Parts: sequence; C-alpha cells; structure tokens
Amino acid sequence: MPVPRAKPICLSDEQRQGLQRLARAASTPQSLALRARIVLRAADDDLPTNLRIASELGCDNTTVACWRGRFAERGIEGLLDRPRSGRPPVFSPPAEAPRP
Repeated sequence: MPVPRAKPICLSDEQRQGLQRLARAASTPQSLALRARIVLRAADDDLPTNLRIASELGCDNTTVACWRGRFAERGIEGLLDRPRSGRPPVFSPPAEAPRP
C-alpha cells in the first residue's frame, strides 16, 4: 500500500513575509497564527511530514493536513475561515442614540 504524500509547499518571498507577519502579530487571532505557522513549517527545506509539524506545534495531524492542503489549493486566502451556515441573526444592530 503506498504511503500518502503531503502536498509540497513552495512560498515566494512575498508569501513568506505575509505569513510571518500573520504568525507574529499580536492582533492576529490565534487560530490564524497557528495556520500561518503550519504553512511556514511545511515550506521549510527539510520537507517535514504532517506528523512532525503536528508534534512540533502541538496540534493534530489532521489539522496540519487540512491547512496545508487548503493553502496549496487557494493560497493565503485558504487560511481564512469560510462563512458558516446557520440561522441568520435575529436582532438588528443597535440603533445609534440621539446626541444631545
């Protein structure tokens, strides 16, 4: 039975800098920062496996495979959350109070 191979990640200098900014910025949500760190590690010269990246970053192997694959397909936009299905909000946004 063949061993599944992870999709190789090749980053341009521009992509690498953008991912490093996301991973380091204090204002970046932690979920997005982790995704950026996963992709940056996957693009390293030693070609790490998903298992190695998962153990180094303290996450699950399937998490690494998911974000690595989405980045390979869609680039940095693939790391953003997709719109979620579900019931729309019931309440309208609050109206502005009249100013005195």
